[in-house]
Amino acid sequence: MSFKFEKLIIWQDSMSFGEKIYHRSSQFPKDEVFNLISQIRRASDSIALNIAEGSILQSNPEFRRFLGYSIRSLAEAVTCLYKAKYRNYITEETFTALYNESYKIMNHIIAFRNKLN
Repeated sequence: MSFKFEKLIIWQDSMSFGEKIYHRSSQFPKDEVFNLISQIRRASDSIALNIAEGSILQSNPEFRRFLGYSIRSLAEAVTCLYKAKYRNYITEETFTALYNESYKIMNHIIAFRNKLN
């Protein structure tokens, strides 16, 4: 048995992305724990959380709305990545890898959302 969302590639990829962000942000300065660390973790976790919540007992239009929330959370996480890069908490290489992964996830979520009625 499994929940519907567990089979969705967009959920699986979002879960992986959230874990990468969690581990990477643990290396940020400790004075960012209640600021950027908290913000980027909540935003990146929200991507998969909204996919899961929207997939359970929701109509397709409602699920589309939750996928929109996921896309917004992804944009927030990317903005936090920019902040981390500008503050020299991550390298350009790390930024590029996470940015490219987030861009891929966004496109997959949009494509999936467009297929829902």
